[in-house]
Amino acid sequence: MFSKSEFKEVVKSMGLVFGDIGTSPIYTLTVIFLLTRPTHTHIIGVLSLIIWTLIVLVTMEYAWLAMSLGKKGEGGTIVLKEILVPLLKSSRNVALVTLLAYIGTSFLMGDGVITPAISILSAVEGLRIIPQFENIGQGTIILISAVIAIGLFSVQSKGIEKITWVFGPVMILWFAAIGFSGIASIFYTPEVLKAINPYYAIRFLMDNGIIGFFVLSEVILCATGGEALYADMGHLGREPILKAWRFVFVALVLNYLGQGAFLIRNPGSTNFLYEMINQQANILYIPFLLLSVVATIIASQAMISGMFSIVYQGITTRIIPMLKIDYTSGLLKSQIYISTVNWLLLVSVLFMMLIFRESSRLAAAYGLAVTGTMSITGIMMTSIFYHRKNRTKALLSLFITLIDIVFLLSNSYKIPHGGYWSVIIAMFILSLILIYTSGQKKLYKLMKLMKSKDFLEKYNQVYATQNKIMGTALFFTRDIERIPQYISHVMFKNNIIYENNIFISIIKSDSPFGIESSFTKEPAKGLKILEIRAGYMEIVDVEQILKDQGVGEKTIFYGVEDIFTNNIIWRVFSIIKKISPSFVQFYKLPTDELHGVMTRFEM
Repeated sequence: MFSKSEFKEVVKSMGLVFGDIGTSPIYTLTVIFLLTRPTHTHIIGVLSLIIWTLIVLVTMEYAWLAMSLGKKGEGGTIVLKEILVPLLKSSRNVALVTLLAYIGTSFLMGDGVITPAISILSAVEGLRIIPQFENIGQGTIILISAVIAIGLFSVQSKGIEKITWVFGPVMILWFAAIGFSGIASIFYTPEVLKAINPYYAIRFLMDNGIIGFFVLSEVILCATGGEALYADMGHLGREPILKAWRFVFVALVLNYLGQGAFLIRNPGSTNFLYEMINQQANILYIPFLLLSVVATIIASQAMISGMFSIVYQGITTRIIPMLKIDYTSGLLKSQIYISTVNWLLLVSVLFMMLIFRESSRLAAAYGLAVTGTMSITGIMMTSIFYHRKNRTKALLSLFITLIDIVFLLSNSYKIPHGGYWSVIIAMFILSLILIYTSGQKKLYKLMKLMKSKDFLEKYNQVYATQNKIMGTALFFTRDIERIPQYISHVMFKNNIIYENNIFISIIKSDSPFGIESSFTKEPAKGLKILEIRAGYMEIVDVEQILKDQGVGEKTIFYGVEDIFTNNIIWRVFSIIKKISPSFVQFYKLPTDELHGVMTRFEM
């Protein structure tokens, strides 16, 4: 069925992609039946809704449609924006799509805070099934969960590539365990298999009216993490994820059907998965509980790594301020650690645990950000297929987007029940993105950029008449046709001219991957232009590129903007700029060669 290398990739994707959606059975059905009575008809209807949500929103929207997009197998909301923008003619449409991408990214980050909190809490709550721990207090549960979370976030800076090889096998064991337990339960109540028929899902919604509509807001919990199939595609490739999803999908459906069968036989149950396992094989319950805790840690790890990746994409596409980035692997440049993101996430996760206290209450807030992200993905996909004149996929994508929006509307009832925290986090991130991107545009307009022609005229005059310093000086400029003020200050006001001067321009290419560097031209004596073209998902090692190009620099000049303002929004922008690492710090250029040149701007 698979070659050895394909099998390894499939196993790897099990650990890195499916942790979140794979641990959803721990709490999904338990939470749904807090909203509706566990009658035979309701159980079959809810199971049918879960199965068809997995088919429509995960298999069709992400595994088929979204994963068919991209140039080299990359994925994510920012990637959809990069694909869609070149297809649009109207600047208004470009602005709208850009805003949607920002909102989608913000929702994804807002969702990322809840994922570890609900996963770890729900797993640790399984302790109550053990007779000796049945009266354990919620405070102790929260303490144990907090210790696990602190431990997980604390090891991020060390790099986790040495242990990631165990993630896949552990998740295979997890999916096998929940799949077989589902089969064992279905064996005693085979009538649950009729839930595969979508008729029962539609009938449940029609019979239950507004309650049925709100039940959808908990049904979506079965699909949380589905967006990771597309978002993580750039790391693993399309085929391994799709092959792994077939196995994962079967295991999830079997387990949900098994839990439903167990509930039909035990309508008084309160924690379905753990009670079902305990009833089936009491002797294996504690090993299963430990396995579930490890599985939730792996799910949280996947979310943390995904968050680092999203933030890095945001930095390279210039929508998020530059942050200090450490490479945790000498072999894989994609293994990165962003301390600011890591510790903010930990504080947010602990805050969520303390505020909500129970996984069932967290579930009442969970799903809003997920459905928001799914709806935005659907809208952008529909637009891409429409502009590419792929009418079949455009119509199907539109249909799925309408379903996404129905789920989003059903989740609106969660806002007063704690869902507002997802909105607050997402709005905070969106506000920072909008302030930063608007501030950058405003600042760029204020810069007195010198036209290349005028600059060269002055440069030639100064280079011919002034004493030159031995060695090579590097200058960074975004656009070689418009020269930044700081270069004029160095060369013309301070008369600092080196024997060799190299202008370096780092250009973001339309493709996600690939790095090319070359000297494009020599516009004047002693002046060269080095262009570095990098994909927007690439980790760029500027120092290595300079070595490869044979550049032995003596000094590196860079511009520092000092912002003076009375406007509250631009003050926030000024603070962001001050606390963010500079361009040269971000690219880890040698500190003993750096010279920052400050220019003051009034905004």
